[in-house]
Amino acid sequence: MNNDWTNFNDADDQVDFDIIPKGTLAKVRIAIKPGGYDNPDMGWTGGYATQSQDTGAIYLNCEFTVLEGEYARRKIWSLIGLHSPKSDKWTQMGRAFVKAMLCSARGIRKDDFSNHAMQALSINSIADLDGLEFLAKIGVDKGDKNNEPRNIIAIAVTPENKQYAAIMGNVSFTAPQPSPTQQVGYGQSHTSVPPQVMNPQNTTTSNSRPSWVS
Repeated sequence: MNNDWTNFNDADDQVDFDIIPKGTLAKVRIAIKPGGYDNPDMGWTGGYATQSQDTGAIYLNCEFTVLEGEYARRKIWSLIGLHSPKSDKWTQMGRAFVKAMLCSARGIRKDDFSNHAMQALSINSIADLDGLEFLAKIGVDKGDKNNEPRNIIAIAVTPENKQYAAIMGNVSFTAPQPSPTQQVGYGQSHTSVPPQVMNPQNTTTSNSRPSWVS
């Protein structure tokens, strides 16, 4: 008989995790929890998106795992909004966040406007974001209704940062080649246009969720 759930003398002690200090840089991996909502016209496929039953807002439910260093295996939860019926501000903020996330993950500088960079900043679908590894600057938000502080992803850190190479190493991006059945013709783009995404977190100052989604 297994006594794990009747005798707890040999159980591990609880770990009370402190908040990761504000401003910490860490390599993280994003995992998207599927919500089952699709809208192919907007590029939202694969069941990755979630729709709020309360507000109608559509978002990605994300978990960020710290991969290395002192805080390895720590997790941070956040939303990346795709649509809000009350404001398009999140679209602008979120697309900027995802662009920076792609720059960070694929080693693209913000001042790089080459064809290679354009390909790196395009995705085929939301599935391309799931599992992406990038450098994040971690922040602290006031948290829930009890004002308990919680960690947030403040920004995605791009290669211009002096600490980027030391943490991320030599990052490069290789654009996928079109298959013989997907040859690019005259006037066609070599890469798909990224879906419109936005982040309900304020990636410049605070990642508190605006009132129109809560």
